[in-house]
Order: sequence, then structure tokens, then C-alpha cells
Amino acid sequence: MNKYLISIVGPTAIGKTALSIKLAQYFNTEIISADSRQFFKEMQIGTASPTKNELAQAKHHFIHHKSIQDDYNVGTFEKDALKQLNSLFKIHNVVIMVGGSGLYVNAVTHGLDHFPKVDSGIRAMLNKEFQAKGIISLQEKLKTLDADAYKTIAIDNPHRLIRALEICIGTNTPYSSFLNKEKIKRNFKTITVGLTADREIIYSRINQRVDIMLEDGLIEEVKSLLSYRHLNSLNTVGYKELFNYLKSEWDLDFAISEIKKNSRRFAKRQLTWFKKNEDTLWFDYLTNLDTITNTINKNLNYKK
Repeated sequence: MNKYLISIVGPTAIGKTALSIKLAQYFNTEIISADSRQFFKEMQIGTASPTKNELAQAKHHFIHHKSIQDDYNVGTFEKDALKQLNSLFKIHNVVIMVGGSGLYVNAVTHGLDHFPKVDSGIRAMLNKEFQAKGIISLQEKLKTLDADAYKTIAIDNPHRLIRALEICIGTNTPYSSFLNKEKIKRNFKTITVGLTADREIIYSRINQRVDIMLEDGLIEEVKSLLSYRHLNSLNTVGYKELFNYLKSEWDLDFAISEIKKNSRRFAKRQLTWFKKNEDTLWFDYLTNLDTITNTINKNLNYKK
């Protein structure tokens, strides 16, 4: 247990990538990405993936290693990430993990939650409701059945939403009641570092990031993926709004405003999720590296 995973969490656009690279250089180690949107090689601009320059500064794993057409889920990622960590810990005492996908982070650090089996017909029924009435109907249903899950899961993701609802309906028990049970012990220790800021600053940084993405060619990237818009991997902020624009359902200004609004909502849910971990070492996003590394070193049982 003298191996450490330093997990960097926080809301979107807060500076997690930059900090992960600095820490990887400081500890002379490598980075595992737990950002489920950055797995896909076709989605680079809209997911704020590390640039070529950033990727060159530290070795990364699980960045653009899959296609949007691949069936890749959190359970598979957990197995892949643990296998990669076992290899990395043979040569490093510390490995960095970074990502804002709370479920994927928890899968590595604590293991997945286990749910009882439910009638497959429930999912079929919910899928039909989604096709007929849209996502808002399902969101309202979850809000009624499980207010805690409504506040924390990615309710803009139909797959996650339907999964939570089928558990609620199939077990007559809130989905959230099955979360955060005691998990399998890992053969490494985790130190979680969180970056945060005042809400107004977070929202401003999100708005600026969206503007930069558009300048970098986000519309062209989304246009190249239009024929794949039915895929679950593309049902995500920044893509689904521009699909509506490209289909002439929305004008561009409205689509951009929706990207910013939905990104802000996502950041709020991220903070709600990550704040549940009382062991997280929280820092303002402007905190200097020395302060962060000094705090981390106090939690390590070996000399760097």
C-alpha cells in the first residue's frame, strides 16, 4: 500500500488538465484520464481534450483510444484502468488520474456500485417514453422518484437517466440508495485533489471555453459527425445543441447559449458529486503548485 493514485477532480473548465501535467512532471509519472468524453478520437474540440503540446509534456492514457462507434462503458473502463495502473505502479510510486466524470473516477478509486436485476421490459418502456415525449418527461419522473439522484447524475444523458429510472421502478427503491456502498479495497491509496472557485468565476471560465472551442472549429467538428448523431457518445453538451443548429431547428446564437447553459448545469452537478467525498483536499484554482505539492507530500508515506 505504498502506491498512490492522485485523483484530480473539479468542475469543467477549472484547470484540471494543467494541474495534472504539472503534478505528473513533479512526480515524474504518467496520467490516466477518467474523462469519459475524451476517450473518443472523433471528439476533440468539443471535449476540451489535451492539446498536442499538453500530451507531449506528460504521457497520457485513455485519451482518444476509442471510436464513437465502439461500445465502451464504465465497467470496461474500470477493468482497463486497473490493469493500466498495475503496470504503472511497477515503475512509479505515484500515478495521476484526472477527469470530471464522477462515475468513472469512482469506478477506479472505489469500484462500481452493484444493482439488483430488474425486468428488461422496464427499460423498453422508458425508451419508448423517451422517443415519444422526450427527455424532460423522464427527468421529471426521476425528480419525483429520487430527488437525490436527480441532483447528482447526468440527467441530460438519456442512458444514465433511464438506468436510474429502471432501478427506481423495478425495485420500488430510490436508485441513490444503492450508491456508495462499501466497495472492494484497492491495492493503492488515493489522494483526491479538488479544484474550485466562486460560482461566477466557474461560469465565466465555461463561457470563455465555449467561445474558444467555436474559434477552434467546433462547428466543423460537429458537422463531420452529423450522420452519427444517434450514438449515445454524441448525446453530450456541445454536440447535441449544434446538431439542432445544423438541422435548422435552432439558430446559432441560441445553440451557443444552450451549450453555455448546459455546461454550467453540468459543472453544478459535478461539484455536487465531488463534494460528497469528505477526504478531498480542496484548493482554489489559482493556488500555486508548491502549496498543492506540499499538502500532497504530507499525505504520502514515502519520500519523493
